[in-house]
Formats: sequence, C-alpha cells, structure tokens
Amino acid sequence: MTLPALDAFLAFAQADGTLAERLRQPLELEELLALGRSHGFALEAEDVLAAQQREEASLSAAELQQRAGADARKLRSFIPG
Repeated sequence: MTLPALDAFLAFAQADGTLAERLRQPLELEELLALGRSHGFALEAEDVLAAQQREEASLSAAELQQRAGADARKLRSFIPG
C-alpha cells in the first residue's frame, strides 16, 4: 500500500459514520490494519508510520513540544513512584 491509498481509506472512513466513529476510538496498530483490510484496503504498518511522520513534519516546533509534553504526562501515570 502507499500513502495515497491510506489517505483514500481515511477519506472513505469519514464518509461512513460508523467507521468514522470507530476510528475516533483508540486503536492498536493491528486493529487499524485489520479494519482497513476488512473494507478492502491493503494497509501496511509502514504506511501508517510514514503517515504519522508526514503529520509530525508539518507541525511547528511549539506544536511538537506540546505533543511531547502530553506524551510525557501520559507516561508518568504508568511509572510507579
């Protein structure tokens, strides 16, 4: 699969209310891939990761810093002590 195909799946999902709602929920990577495959899209983990990198590349330094801070706060809740 390619990034344009992943984009096509996401556009398809937005047009389907049930699928769009499912994608708003937290999903493991394998769940996302299986969901795409069940709708006829050959999704690959590498393409999903490339899409995340593409999104992060479009963010400003301040936005990246905010995202890193939010991730750090999430991690702290899992670390005992």
